[in-house]
Parts: sequence; structure tokens; C-alpha cells
Amino acid sequence: MIEYLRGPLAEVSPTAAVIDCSGVGYEVNINLIDYAGLQGKPEAKLYIHEVIGEDKHQLYGFPSRRGREMFRLLIGVSGVGPGTARLIMSSLSVQDIENVIATGQESMLKAVKGIGARTAQRIIVDLKDKIKAGGDALFTQVPSTSQSYEESLQALLMLGFAKPQSEKALKKLFAASPSLSVEDAVRQALKLL
Repeated sequence: MIEYLRGPLAEVSPTAAVIDCSGVGYEVNINLIDYAGLQGKPEAKLYIHEVIGEDKHQLYGFPSRRGREMFRLLIGVSGVGPGTARLIMSSLSVQDIENVIATGQESMLKAVKGIGARTAQRIIVDLKDKIKAGGDALFTQVPSTSQSYEESLQALLMLGFAKPQSEKALKKLFAASPSLSVEDAVRQALKLL
């Protein structure tokens, strides 16, 4: 799994950036807001989310871990795929998305092309408990920002467990013991799954 790519920007367009990593150019999907920040820069570091399908392997990049986590939360909502999440993040900054969800401003989400009332409601309902308005405290009620949580989740997914059940088990464990090691978290989660 790719954590991030760093290197010279070979190309930048409103939808993609090509980062030259030791002579290999990686095309990374980006959103319009991040494009504005990358324009004119000689190099970049983008945190990567990989989408691997039967006929494609796509990389989505974000200048911050916070942006990548928001993207992951959005695509975790039923009916929201990577393309839709990228559209949302092209229309609203991460902080704006946090505030919209935390305050239940459905109309702001519906203003994004392709987002209907049901999808907007689902995003708010599914993510409201995971996001706190005000910016820096993104995901304060969810322990998913810890490195141990992320590594534990990836380990369970690699073992073949479904993401929703794995997340539920890990959230319960990390809520009870935030400093849990990866090994202990996986071992205890296996008992719950």
C-alpha cells in the first residue's frame, strides 16, 4: 500500500497530477481545491488512497492526511464512490465539509452536482458522529486517526474481514483503550468478529 508520493510535479491538471518518483511518473487523481494549491509548485507530497478494481488501479492524492481521511469517510457512505467524493471535495474544503456535516446543512451538499437529497442525508447521518465542527478536531469522536487503529484495520481487511464489521470492532476496542497496540487490537478484534 502506498502511504504517500513525493517528488517533482511533471504535470498538473484540474483533475490529475503526475509525480515523478525516481523516473517513474505516477498519475494521481486530485480535486479542484487541491489543484489550486499545487499549481506552480515544482514538487509535491500527496497522501495516497488506492482504488483497485478488476480493470483499474487508481490513485487519489491529498496534500494532507486530514484530506485523505475525509475522502475515506465519504467513500465509506453507501452510494458515495470515489468520483462523487472527489466532486464534493472539489466544491467544499475539508473544514467546510466538516461544518456542513456537523451542523446538518443538507442544502450545501445538495448544491454539489450529482448529490441528491437522499445522498446528502445519508452523508450527514452516517458521518455526523464522526465529525466535530470547528476544524482541527476532525473525527474527535472516532479513534480512526490513530496509526494503530489504521494499521489494525488494514490487517483485518487483509485477513478477509469486512470493513464495516472490522471498523465496529476496532472502534469499540480503541474507545475502551486508546493506546492499544496493533497486535493486541487485531488479536482482540478477532475474538469479536
